[in-house]
Amino acid sequence: MELFGTDGVRGKAGVKVTATAAMKLAMATGIYFKPFSKTNKILVGKDTRRSGYMIENAIVSGLTAVGYDVIQIGPMPTPAIAFIGSNMRCDASIMISASHNPYSDNGIKFFNAEGNKLDHEIESKIEAIYKDEKLLESAQVSGKKIGRSKRIDDVIGRYIVHIKNSFPAELSLAGLRVVVDCANGAGYIVGPTILEELGADVIVINDEPNGFNINETCGAMHPEVLAKAVRDSRADLGVALDGDADRIVVVDEKGDVVNGDKLMGALAQFLNENTLLENKKFVTTVMSNKALDDYLKSYGVETHRSSVGDKNVVELMRKVGSNFGGEESGHIIFSNYAKTGDGILSALQALAYLLKSGKKASDAFNPFELYPQEKVNLKVEKKIPLEDIEGLTQLQEEIENLGIRQLFRYSGTENKIRLLLEGSNKEVLKEWMEKSVAFFKQALNR
Repeated sequence: MELFGTDGVRGKAGVKVTATAAMKLAMATGIYFKPFSKTNKILVGKDTRRSGYMIENAIVSGLTAVGYDVIQIGPMPTPAIAFIGSNMRCDASIMISASHNPYSDNGIKFFNAEGNKLDHEIESKIEAIYKDEKLLESAQVSGKKIGRSKRIDDVIGRYIVHIKNSFPAELSLAGLRVVVDCANGAGYIVGPTILEELGADVIVINDEPNGFNINETCGAMHPEVLAKAVRDSRADLGVALDGDADRIVVVDEKGDVVNGDKLMGALAQFLNENTLLENKKFVTTVMSNKALDDYLKSYGVETHRSSVGDKNVVELMRKVGSNFGGEESGHIIFSNYAKTGDGILSALQALAYLLKSGKKASDAFNPFELYPQEKVNLKVEKKIPLEDIEGLTQLQEEIENLGIRQLFRYSGTENKIRLLLEGSNKEVLKEWMEKSVAFFKQALNR
C-alpha cells in the first residue's frame, strides 16, 4: 500500500498529510463504513500538534460530505479515542496523531466500532476508494443528507473512570511520589489527573503544549529528562508518555531507565502468579530480547512473537488467546481493559505490581539479565525491497552461522531501516553491526 504504513497514515503535515489528502481519506473511510453503519456517527480526536486543526477540519468536511455525523472531542490519548468511540456506539473512530514523531509530522489512525485498529485488508479497501475519484464524487450527498458535526468536551470523564477501574480497588497510591512526563502531548491532562485521583503525589513535567513542542526533548523519546526529574525529586517512579500517550517508558527510583522487555517480563509474571494471564501466554514482537522468552518459560509462560506494531501484537493475542502483550518500545496491551497500547493504563499496572511486591522499582523491574544486542537506525533515501538487495541473503547467512540472531526491517513510519543483532559475544556483535551498517549505507544511499 502506498498510503497506509504500520500504524495508519503518517508523514510531514502539509506535504504528505495535507488538508486535501485528509478530506479524501475521510470521504473514503465514510464510504467504506456506510454499508455497516448502525449509528451514522464517527468520533474524531487529536493530539496537540498545530497541524491537527487543519487536518481535523478537513476530516470533518470529508465525513459530512458523504453523510456522516461527526463527534469531535479534541486532544485525547489514542487509546481514549478507541475506547470512547466504542463506548459511544460510533461506527468508527479517527485519531489525528503522529505519535512519537516531531511536531512537523502528523498522521491519521482508524478504529472500528469495537475499538480495534483496522486490519490490512480494510486499509487496502479504503485506499482503493481514496484513489477512485469517480466514486468519491458520486458518494457526496446534498440537502438534508449532509452530515453534521458536534464538539463534546466532557467525555474525558468516561475514559478516566474506565482506566481507574483497571487499578485494584484495595490499593491506593497514597505515599508514592510519581513523576509524569506528558511529552507536551495528548495525555497532558488525563494522565496526571488519574494518578492524583488515586492518591499519588504527582510531579508533572512537560504538560504545556503549544502546538510545536510535542515530543521535543521530552517524553518517551527522551527519558533522560524524566530520569533527572526523578532523581531531583527523590520520586519512587517516573513515567514518560509519548505524543499520543499510547506508549510508556518507566524510570526507577535511582533514575535508571527500565528496559521495555524487563518491564513486560515483570508484569507478565505478576499476572501469571496471580492467575490473571490467560492461557499462560504472552505476545511480543520479533524485536524483543530472547532473554524475555527464557525468563517467562521458566515460569511456564509461553511467548509468541508477531511482526512489529501494536496492531500486530493485538491480532496475535486474539489468535493465541492471550490477554497481555506488547513491544519493547513501550506499547503495552492489557486487552481486558484496552485494545491498543495505553501508556497511562500500563503505568497503573506497573504501580499496582510495585505496591503488591513491596519492592523498590529498581528491584521489581529488573527480573532478568538481557542478552547482548546491537541496534542501529539508519536513515535511507529509498526503501528498496530487502529481497531485491544484492548480497543481503549472503550477509544474513554469515551472521546466523555465527549463532547471532539478526533482524533487518524498514520502519513503517519513517525513512529508516532498523538493524538488530543479538548474541552472546559483545565484540562479535559490534564487529558485525559495523559490517551491516556499511553494507546498508552503500546499498540504500547511493
